[in-house]
Amino acid sequence: MASVVHYAAAAATDRGRKRTSNEDAFGFSAEDGVYVVCDGMGGAAAGEIASAIAVDEMMRLLRGRIEEWGATMPRAAEEAVCAANEAIISRSKSDEKLNGMGTTLVSLVAEERRVWVLNVGDSRCYRLHNRILEQITQDHSLVEEQVRQGRMTPAEARRSPLRNVITRALGTESRITADVFELEAEFGDLFLLCSDGLTHELTDAQIEHLIDADLPLDELCSGLVEAAKKAGGSDNITCLLVRAEG
Repeated sequence: MASVVHYAAAAATDRGRKRTSNEDAFGFSAEDGVYVVCDGMGGAAAGEIASAIAVDEMMRLLRGRIEEWGATMPRAAEEAVCAANEAIISRSKSDEKLNGMGTTLVSLVAEERRVWVLNVGDSRCYRLHNRILEQITQDHSLVEEQVRQGRMTPAEARRSPLRNVITRALGTESRITADVFELEAEFGDLFLLCSDGLTHELTDAQIEHLIDADLPLDELCSGLVEAAKKAGGSDNITCLLVRAEG
């Protein structure tokens, strides 16, 4: 197998059927191998501001830096997450109306076949590999931690009124640590970065079925969003698809 992999990407976002605004944000550059999805939280427009700051900081710090960072890319990406956290805290201190704002973050950075996934919060990354969907990230949420400890079943977690309680987010602590996962991409692998507005409405099996189709990436994204809205659309919905191509 050739070592060089190229990537194609597309994204879609929607406020859903019940929210009056969209606090999700995303950014990507297939040329630079940087992809980010954030889900903001906070009163008024604070969530929108927090998620936008995080995306902007990640893109600013990592775009065009792939060759320069080289083998240190995962460290560079972790530092970018910390910088995004600091930027959100700094902005919240400058305006009391923004106090307490925060955001989740899931990011993928690619350097040829090497891929690093970082996450803070409950926005997720999946990979469709050989037509099988696997969840790469682990949610930093109260219910998912209960599931991992065997205190709650996945079905109970999906129904729990506490399912929106996250245990780690950018902007809420002076120091933040992202989980980092390293993978090797193969031709045809399809990565999905998404906010919980998608995963709260659709099961993994439904997501797998929707993206395991020979369609353009933008149509797959639209299909995911529309399916989540049809299932309830109770939150903002964002999905970003990244395909490894020859």
